[in-house]
Amino acid sequence: MTAYADCTYCGGEVAEKKIEYDYRRAQRLMVVSNVPAGVCRQCGEKYFKPDVLKRMDEIYHDIFDRQREPERTLTIPAVSL
Repeated sequence: MTAYADCTYCGGEVAEKKIEYDYRRAQRLMVVSNVPAGVCRQCGEKYFKPDVLKRMDEIYHDIFDRQREPERTLTIPAVSL
């Protein structure tokens, strides 16, 4: 496990977990599973190490720019309020 500083929003303890993350960019959505992240135990704020962010960005470009097939595709409802 990697140590994280306390949460910058609420001061709570941040612990590393594997999470599912909704990666949104340029009106596109990619769901990434098994992402190591620091998660505040008090408010739930998420923190990512630079190498994790870089890897998610690489995967995004592989799928949306280089037409690599994702592991799975989800159907997501979209609505306006």
